[in-house]
Amino acid sequence: MKHAHLILGMIYLSFMAPLQSSDGELEKFNNYINQSISDANIAGMAVAIVSGDSIIFTQGYGYSDIQTKEPFTPNTVINIASISKTFVGVALMNLVENGLISLDEDVNTFLPFKVQNPYLPESIITPRHLMSHSSGIQDDQKVYLPSYHYGGDSPIPLGEFLADYLSPDGTHYSKKNFTKSKPGGKFVYSNIGAGLAGYIVERVSGKPLNVFTREFIFKPLGMNNTCWFLSEMDSSKHTRLYESKKRHTQLKKVDLYGLTTYPDGGVRTTVTDLSYYLLCIMNKGVYKETRILNEETVIDMLTPDYIDSYTKFWGIGDQIGHGGGDPGVSTGMYYLPKEKLGIIYFINTSSYGAFKKKEEKIFEFGKRLLLKR
Repeated sequence: MKHAHLILGMIYLSFMAPLQSSDGELEKFNNYINQSISDANIAGMAVAIVSGDSIIFTQGYGYSDIQTKEPFTPNTVINIASISKTFVGVALMNLVENGLISLDEDVNTFLPFKVQNPYLPESIITPRHLMSHSSGIQDDQKVYLPSYHYGGDSPIPLGEFLADYLSPDGTHYSKKNFTKSKPGGKFVYSNIGAGLAGYIVERVSGKPLNVFTREFIFKPLGMNNTCWFLSEMDSSKHTRLYESKKRHTQLKKVDLYGLTTYPDGGVRTTVTDLSYYLLCIMNKGVYKETRILNEETVIDMLTPDYIDSYTKFWGIGDQIGHGGGDPGVSTGMYYLPKEKLGIIYFINTSSYGAFKKKEEKIFEFGKRLLLKR
């Protein structure tokens, strides 16, 4: 791959901003974001701020393609990494709400293969354990990382990969795939565990996860630029992806890719579309006049099970949401329940650690917008 020097006179494009901020405040915020992405060698990004039932600010910065100078806008599509897990959580809660599953059943009840922790062969793993990353399943990076398929969607079926990894007769089955902790005993973040949770949605609903979530979440909420697979979309709408190299002086292009364990990070969307989803969760399952979960179900979903900071694929506490990082991707989706204020940002450059600490500045700007309502 060729390296592209970051000679980007950073641009920003402003789109729908229903609340009026003073020119000085807006200029200060834009200058801060532009300086931040310049310092971190980010090609492009978009920000959305939401409150009530509305997007109150959204804006794009930089480029979705540094060669063609295509701007990164609030309607630019990007794969959002681990924020995708929240959709698996919502899908499972829909199945619970409809009486199709209990979060405390043995996962083997739903599977055509047997999941067994070699350290604790008699232990029972449940969907609740998977959703809190306390199942005892862990990611062996030597197996997990090669499951990324560069150039398109992964040709390996999700169920086949999971059986090979988690079942005693599987090709990749190993003690390295599990911890010695009993289910519910220890938080160990697991992408493969999230993949298994998504596969359970498929087995119980009788539909592929991409179809189930499209019918139950994306379409009802008007998320018309949202999907899971590259084959489902016009790739020209998808941002290019980059990695920052040479001490943040060069950008290296990253080929678009698909995930074999796609429920753990495969959703592709825009900050505009994701705003509808975040507002729905903030309003306890309803956006405008569309309800996807009952209020009681959302409350249950965000109620801790084993630890106080993460449950059912949602980070919880004073701030609720999820972040994500993958090759060429850095994302965040969070809201403050007390302030009823949410933020979303998508970045098309591997820079999760560099930008994570900037989230508070976006919240601060959002709070100033709310004061003007």
